[in-house]
Amino acid sequence: MTTDPASSFAPPTIADIEAAAARIEGVAVRTPLVASPVLDHLTGARVFLKPETLQRTGSFKFRGAYNTCASIPPERRAAGVVAFSSGNHAQGVAAAAQLLGIPATIVMPADSPKSKQVRTAGYGAEVVLYDRDKEDREAIARKIAGERGAFVVPPYDHPLVIAGQGTVGREIMIDLAAQGLAPDIVLVNASGGGLTAGTAIAVKAKAPRAQIYTAEPEGFDDYARSLDSGKRERNERTSGSICDALLMSTPGSVTFPLNLGMGVRGVTASDAEAGRAVALAFHELKLVVEPGGAVGLAALLNGRVDARGKVVVVVLSGGNVDAEMFCKLIG
Repeated sequence: MTTDPASSFAPPTIADIEAAAARIEGVAVRTPLVASPVLDHLTGARVFLKPETLQRTGSFKFRGAYNTCASIPPERRAAGVVAFSSGNHAQGVAAAAQLLGIPATIVMPADSPKSKQVRTAGYGAEVVLYDRDKEDREAIARKIAGERGAFVVPPYDHPLVIAGQGTVGREIMIDLAAQGLAPDIVLVNASGGGLTAGTAIAVKAKAPRAQIYTAEPEGFDDYARSLDSGKRERNERTSGSICDALLMSTPGSVTFPLNLGMGVRGVTASDAEAGRAVALAFHELKLVVEPGGAVGLAALLNGRVDARGKVVVVVLSGGNVDAEMFCKLIG
């Protein structure tokens, strides 16, 4: 039978995020909070970037993956872990499992960037490909886990995963407080909503009036529409954007009520806008950001939030961009 190390846990709290921070300390990178005078000038806000592009495996996903894998009792680890992901969670779980000596199998869409497939396999994981338009990745993963007795490490709908991602928000609050500041707005790129939920829990524990926004590519804004309607909406398709890391069919069943209850709102940016944000991050800020990691930045730059005169934090969630795509976007 498939075993879930957090199946009986309640939704995560700030205490769970603090526990996750202790668990990942010295393993995950404590990414800096970067001020950007260029963005201040362009937006009229005081802008800070949280570059999870610098995180181990190139995205925030390592935080939640390691927190979850490290919580599996040592005597149960030989059965392995199974995950399903378009790339960043795949690499996060594969790297975490390798560090902990746990066998890993990752179910990935066949159209995910080859670089992400190669890097995932490079961490020692078995990669199983599927057609994201015709097959159910979670069903495939749970079948494999059931056959092997392995643990499933979901990309977002899991208390330990959410708590691990919440360490992003915890670090944001610590670093702003050191400057005597608190955030008015935090923009978080969203697929299933785990990073948003964890970040919102951590931010609102210290700054309850801060407004958290999900950021998604236009045409794949299931989270924004769901937050507006109060129920989980679905995208008609799950492929066709350069922001491959954010293409989900619907918000997570665990993350959505958390985000809805915290008053999270949603914004979008077009592929063209995300591409220009990638170029700006490289040329002006010397940061390599994948399109899906730049949607929040794109939304800010294109006036999707009322940022003037406010303290704004943008989470750059990942930097695992295909080299050919990156060269095209930066010109």
